[in-house]
Amino acid sequence: MKKILVACGSGIATSTVARNKLEEELEKRGFGSDKVSFSQTSIPQLRSQANDYDLIVTTAKYTEDVGTPVINGLAFLTGINMDNTVDQVISALHLQ
Repeated sequence: MKKILVACGSGIATSTVARNKLEEELEKRGFGSDKVSFSQTSIPQLRSQANDYDLIVTTAKYTEDVGTPVINGLAFLTGINMDNTVDQVISALHLQ
């Protein structure tokens, strides 16, 4: 089971939207809840939680190295270039 941490400024608003959209898109590609789990957090809490996850998706710009791959998830809010971002998530998690 791969674990994704979705983060936004507060850990509630845009991370919920991004998480739901990413979950939906991964499900469409055959990667459901049996293969991927999700949690949410705020940007300030990323550093303390990063090691427990395989991938971090943020809705805000985040450049700090926390030892876990970070992908910008703004596409899940705008719908622009979303397929490419889903491809990046699948690649980063080595899903097959």
